[in-house]
Amino acid sequence: MTPDPTDDVTKPPTGFGRLWTAQTVSSLGDGVTHAALPLIALTTTRDPMALAVVTAAGTLPWLLFGVLGGALVDRWDRRRTMWVTDTARAVLLAVLAAAAALDMLSVPLLSAAAFLLALGGLFFDTAATAYLPDLLGRDPALLERANSRLRGAQTAASGLAGPPAGSALLALGRAVPLLADAVSFAFSALLVRSLPVVPRPTAGARESLLRQARAGAAHVFHDRLLLGLALRPAVGNVAFLAVETVLALFAHERLGIETSGFGLLLAAEAAGGLLGAGIASRLGRLLGTGTALTCTATVEGLAILGLAAAPNPYAAGLALAVCGSGMGATMVLGPSLRQVIVPAHLIGRVASTSRMLAMCAAPFGAFLGGWLATTYDLRTPLYAAAGLLLAMTAVTATMTSNRRVETALRNAASNSGPGHPEPEDPLRESAPEPQHPTEATAH
Repeated sequence: MTPDPTDDVTKPPTGFGRLWTAQTVSSLGDGVTHAALPLIALTTTRDPMALAVVTAAGTLPWLLFGVLGGALVDRWDRRRTMWVTDTARAVLLAVLAAAAALDMLSVPLLSAAAFLLALGGLFFDTAATAYLPDLLGRDPALLERANSRLRGAQTAASGLAGPPAGSALLALGRAVPLLADAVSFAFSALLVRSLPVVPRPTAGARESLLRQARAGAAHVFHDRLLLGLALRPAVGNVAFLAVETVLALFAHERLGIETSGFGLLLAAEAAGGLLGAGIASRLGRLLGTGTALTCTATVEGLAILGLAAAPNPYAAGLALAVCGSGMGATMVLGPSLRQVIVPAHLIGRVASTSRMLAMCAAPFGAFLGGWLATTYDLRTPLYAAAGLLLAMTAVTATMTSNRRVETALRNAASNSGPGHPEPEDPLRESAPEPQHPTEATAH
């Protein structure tokens, strides 16, 4: 975004530290469960289709309720949504841990738990995305710095520390990692409960939920910049899932990497993600957010191309680390920009629409990777993914250019200034609606 001479002295408010701590602890618990839950499922069944049902259950909430969930978050108090959701997930995991201790686990129970945990994640993540801009006063520099810290902590906790901890705790008993995650959610709920209350936008509150959901989706598809920001993760998920589907087999058969080495390969990608999140703000100031996003997407595509051609495990690890750095920077710059330019009363719906597009694209990537590997060769899905990422970069480069970004930032600053009400929802009925006293100050 535009360089700000006050970047080095402006600091986030005190409440951000509590939010960061809450999300870091919760991410650590997520990493524990992410590693432990599939292994727990293996103790109940060896049927691949039954295991697939447990995995698929965790993706259904975003596919079924993504946009509607965003509309609900835009109606509800976002801080309350976060701590209530975390409390509910803590109780759910405690119940699941009790079932594990009593040897009452089953595939239906694990599938239901995976679904409800993911549903809770939908509401928490959307509410957190919408709450953060209000907490930070929609300041672009603060948002980039805050998202960089949040993304870095999430990667370190859920990608590096959580999975090994989950495997170690599982050795103590099936209930132990589940209880650990329950404690992390309870701690997060307490911290979030102590966060400051921010004004809640109420634009369009009397409309039907479906109409509000349509308004959020329309806002994404009618704005070329927002559409470009949404297409990147959607197309990226097709490419990355195509790679992920065959990565373990590729590493074993083409690179000679055993099970322990594969974990190190994934750790290299997570380490790259930490680096990318850390340099994202500096990259945005140096190149401009639009150009920076184009560069990071290009880096991702070239890195996957390098992975496809990797002659040994070291080259593959380097390629994944470079790819992770591009992903880490992208996942700081894109959401930070969206949080600044989207009106407060729409941000939950816009964020959930973008996330839903990405989640819907993932199964296509998994199918594409499996089909290409079966029909051609294990390297073919990687080459196809690299081509897809580079093609997507070329298509979206003009949609997310510096010129469009600067125009959107100017418009957002103008609309959030004194005396400027927020823009109307694209599908709102023409009848005038009295403005809530806090609407004009919700930015």
